[in-house]
Amino acid sequence: MEYINVGFGNLINKHRVIAVVGPESAPIKRLIMENRDTIRLIDATCGKKTRSVIIMDNESIVLSTLATSTISERLNGGN
Repeated sequence: MEYINVGFGNLINKHRVIAVVGPESAPIKRLIMENRDTIRLIDATCGKKTRSVIIMDNESIVLSTLATSTISERLNGGN
């Protein structure tokens, strides 16, 4: 298994990522609000601004402070 850092020392399995999207669109905001109180939403922001939303294959949703471009680089083999 390969892991990537999504901020503040939090790691996710890179092979389980389906999509990395920005949090600005209405459907993504709705997805976050609907799952805010469930175990499926993982908030890895440590109280900072959410800059990307990572959707996993097990229906988990991970919030990150890293930009979508940074996470994309890490998924594609960058640091």
